[in-house]
Amino acid sequence: MKLPQRALRRVKLLVLRVAQPPGRLFVRLMALGARRESPGPGDGEARPRVSFLLLNAYGVGGTIRTTFNTAGWVARTHDVEIISVVRRRDAPALPFPDNVKLSTLDDQRRPPGLFGRLPSAFVCPEDYGFRACSLRTDIALARRLRTLPPGILISTRPGLNVAAADLVPEGVTLVGQEHMNFLSHRSGLVRRIRRKYPKLDALVVLTQGDLDDYRRMLSGAKTRVGRIPNALPVLDGQLAGLDDKVVVAAGRLRLQKGFDLLIRAYADVARAHPDWKLRIFGGGEEHDALEALIERLGLRESVSLMGATRTLQEELPKGSIFVLSSRYEGFGLVIIEAMSHGLPVVSFDCPRGPSDIVDDGENGILVPNGDVPGLTRALLELIEDDDKRHRYGTAAPRKAHEYDMSNIGPQWDSLLAELR
Repeated sequence: MKLPQRALRRVKLLVLRVAQPPGRLFVRLMALGARRESPGPGDGEARPRVSFLLLNAYGVGGTIRTTFNTAGWVARTHDVEIISVVRRRDAPALPFPDNVKLSTLDDQRRPPGLFGRLPSAFVCPEDYGFRACSLRTDIALARRLRTLPPGILISTRPGLNVAAADLVPEGVTLVGQEHMNFLSHRSGLVRRIRRKYPKLDALVVLTQGDLDDYRRMLSGAKTRVGRIPNALPVLDGQLAGLDDKVVVAAGRLRLQKGFDLLIRAYADVARAHPDWKLRIFGGGEEHDALEALIERLGLRESVSLMGATRTLQEELPKGSIFVLSSRYEGFGLVIIEAMSHGLPVVSFDCPRGPSDIVDDGENGILVPNGDVPGLTRALLELIEDDDKRHRYGTAAPRKAHEYDMSNIGPQWDSLLAELR
């Protein structure tokens, strides 16, 4: 008899929970021969060293984009390297910052071999990046971290934060970053976070809600917890005219982003204003299900899945409203990008991020999380009120300016100086 999906997942988690500890011991033994790098030509001559540990620097996503952005800023005063845990293509999909070195641990363009077919022993199975990793990834990660010279390592997701906490050598200051919110983590990952995050020297979060949660959790630990929002990438500054009858949404086509909710909300908008169109940019596993939903609701003429794009900054100014329908977020950098082009925002007030960015009634509208009829009403409000749409759009770039790298970058400078 076939096990139900949920029961099967529990069995897999139980097996991994038993198998991971001996697997971690094996990985450590495999990394014993790795020799530590020299710190540089004289303690006073070398620039301070900062490494960023990123799951996949060759992909597309908010964490990748903001890590590149931060690394480029830090490289003004530090020797900076981005360590990509995995690699699946020949070159990064996003523009890579100048004066930053890029290295890879597990080049998955080559055959996996035995260790590449075995599950990771260091990355928590309930981290969403677990499936990208393997025992081969672990061995490469352990060897690389063991060889790091003194400096600062900034790790960029929970699964890597907890792994690095067990692997970095003495003399390396470990900074964990949270690009998703505390409430979105699965229970097994939360348990591991509670055990391992006290080993971090610092934890950087994006929102006030996460700052409060992690400070409570790490009360009494040595870990310094601070908030540094994601910075706005350098954009062309083109402003939308707000007269094109286009609503724009963007993100990975996955359940988290709530595009199924948005499409349902847009059905009544399409009936009231068939001349307005919804364009959703992004690719992902929900594409076929969303296409079927569009067909079922008779929205083929009104809603388009535009696919993934590397030129979102050229598409945003073609819209007149930006909408975010996520069930949860880590921050919502795309909101700031839309605002920088003068788009008013309609967003679910999901945990976490939108309420830190959108000033309800000034540059956008916050809708109770998951309230599909409320999302419909908010879209109609801005579609039908030209004055309000333009007023909110005029206010949006002023809000976006708060997240310019010229304002966010110095916060990183201060943190790194204090940690050194």
